[in-house]
Parts: sequence; C-alpha cells; structure tokens
Amino acid sequence: MIRVGIAGYGLAGEVFHAPLVAAVDGLEVAAIVTGDAARAARARAAFPDAAVVGSPDDLWERIDLLVVAAPNRAHVPLALAAVERDIAVVVDKPLAPGAEEAERLLEAGGQLTVFQNRRWDGDFLTLRRVLPELGPVVRLESRFERFRPEVRTDAWRELPDAAEGGGLLLDLGAHLVDQARVLFGHPRRVYAEVRTVRPGARVDDDVFVALEHPGGEVAHLWMSAAQPLASAVGPRFRVSGLQAGFASDGLDPQEAQLGAGVRPGDPTYGIRPPLERGRYEDFYAGVVAWLRDGAPPPVDPADSLAGLRILEAARRSSESKTVEELE
Repeated sequence: MIRVGIAGYGLAGEVFHAPLVAAVDGLEVAAIVTGDAARAARARAAFPDAAVVGSPDDLWERIDLLVVAAPNRAHVPLALAAVERDIAVVVDKPLAPGAEEAERLLEAGGQLTVFQNRRWDGDFLTLRRVLPELGPVVRLESRFERFRPEVRTDAWRELPDAAEGGGLLLDLGAHLVDQARVLFGHPRRVYAEVRTVRPGARVDDDVFVALEHPGGEVAHLWMSAAQPLASAVGPRFRVSGLQAGFASDGLDPQEAQLGAGVRPGDPTYGIRPPLERGRYEDFYAGVVAWLRDGAPPPVDPADSLAGLRILEAARRSSESKTVEELE
C-alpha cells in the first residue's frame, strides 16, 4: 500500500485529492497537513485512520507519496522538500507560480507528476476519441466562463502578489492551455488579452488566449469570472474540422459531484450523456502504475512547465499588444 500525505485541506485537498486517493486501490490517505482547526476536524471525521498534523515536518516519516494541495506559492518549496527526502510528489496545477521556479523543481530530479485533472473530463475524453473523425481541424474553441462578481479579499487567488500565483490566467488557463497542447502539440505563437474587469478585483478575471499550433490549428481559449448571462456563454468546446465538427455545453460534473459527496464508483459519478464518463480517478490509478510498476507518470511535469511558458508569453502578449513567438 502506498501511503499518501496530503499537504493542504482546502478545496483542492478536501474536494479533489483526498476522495480520489481513497477511491483508488493501492493508495491510502495516511496523513493530512492543515493548520486550520475547522479543516482539521473535517479531515479527522472523513479519514479517522489518517494522522492530521499541523506541519509538513510531522509528515515525512509517515508517507511514500506527497500530494501538494496547498496554495500556489507553496508548491515548489513543499515539492522540493519531498524530493530531497526521496519521496514521490503529486503537485496540483499549476506546477509553480512561474516557469523559472518550475525549472528549478524539475532540475532537482526525483519522482514528480502534476494533477492536470481536466485531461480526464468526460467532454475532453470524448473530443480526443472523435478528433480523428473531424478531418483537419481549423479551430478549437474552449471556455471556462462563470459569474463570480464578488471579489473575495480574503482569498489568496485574489491577491495581486505575483508570488501567490493568483488570477484566472494561471488558474483556468493552466487547464485550457494543457488541453490544447495535448490535442495539437506545443503552439508556435500566442496572442492574449488579460484583463481585470470586476470592481475591486486586483488580479486578472477576464482572459482570452489564441494559440497557433504547428499543424495550422488555431485554439481560442476563454476564461472569465464576469459572465453574468448563461444565455451568452459559449459552448464548453466547439471544434471545427474540414470533415465534421464537435460541440459540447456545460461543465464536466465531477467537481460538483465530489463537492456534494459523490465518489468514483457511484453509478452516477462522472456521467453526462452522451459524453464519455469523466474519470479523475484514472489520474491516481496512473500514479499507482507509475510508482509500483514503473509506468510513465500520468502527467509528464515537462508538459506543465511548457504550459507555464505559454501562460507567461500570453501575459507578455497582453502587455505589449503583440503576438509572441514561442520556442
């Protein structure tokens, strides 16, 4: 059994990582780190056999795998601490607040992978399956558009300090750019509009990114917290090919289901007909195969580093109002 320690028990740790780890054979939630008393109480109730501790220093002897589910600023320090102790690491996306820090982490070596869970959204799995039937792709449109008009001044994602790694470009953009790279390869050029539009907001909350891929495919990516009209929200995916097209509306149900207590294995989990079933648990099944059987990691951390370079180029493009060439 692979003993898993989860550093952080906010949204990422409590809603995503802990339930998914618990759902996969070969893994056990052995320890949880949180300094918040209310979260610690919930962790003890949900995982009575796990050690709930207040510091990572109380974690290392108890685990074989560290899951970094803490705020972005802590991703690299926690992951490096695990690597130094020869402990494997899963880092929630984004791998780091910036590419330079991510490079430092990859150079440290060790066993490392990144929780790019949106690769296992049902709509994305469906799109990957049908993509060869579409013929040469002209354009991908991909959106995460929501309405969250109230700025949470107590939330780290709303803080303007670059070290915090807040804002939608680094949050939802890490998903959308990763999906585009998986489909069409590393882009050659990027153009972006990165804006802050909500009253009182101090980080980007309305973003458009355009990518040009090596095969000529164009990906148009939108992410927004300022879309008040459901009727104005575009499709989650719309892909135009020269032989056929693909479109899907709405969000994958897994995040909402996990938050409501529905777990992998439940007959309704991940189901949204006519799309394929979403399978976030497959990421952690891949972790077991990686650590136990020597399979490749479920997500190559080099992919996440490449995604960070694209996001940084997107920010430069927005600031200069020019197209950025990518290596």
